[in-house]
Amino acid sequence: MADVESVRFNADGLVPAIVQDARTGDVLMMAWMSAESIELSKAKGETVFWSRSRSELWHKGATSGNTQTIVSMALDCDGDTLLVRVNPAGPACHTGAENCFFTDLTGFDRELA
Repeated sequence: MADVESVRFNADGLVPAIVQDARTGDVLMMAWMSAESIELSKAKGETVFWSRSRSELWHKGATSGNTQTIVSMALDCDGDTLLVRVNPAGPACHTGAENCFFTDLTGFDRELA
């Protein structure tokens, strides 16, 4: 079992966090976390991220009501990415979409093998 001291933060003191719906397995979003946002997330039981555009902590859903209750948090094998499994209370994306990954890149529409 790891703790925040095990996380390999980048030069800005941040680590990418992949947010996944614990029930469906769908990837909902990617956001950045700092040591402080990880600790606040643990204390609240809901996701708290670091907003790079606003340079401040961001409690997901504090304004919209679309909170994300944390089920589990895991560190990858390199220690430089988090997987945060959540029960979402509404859409993850600020656009109102269920997840933030709805724009297909051209040339990658292939059949499954």
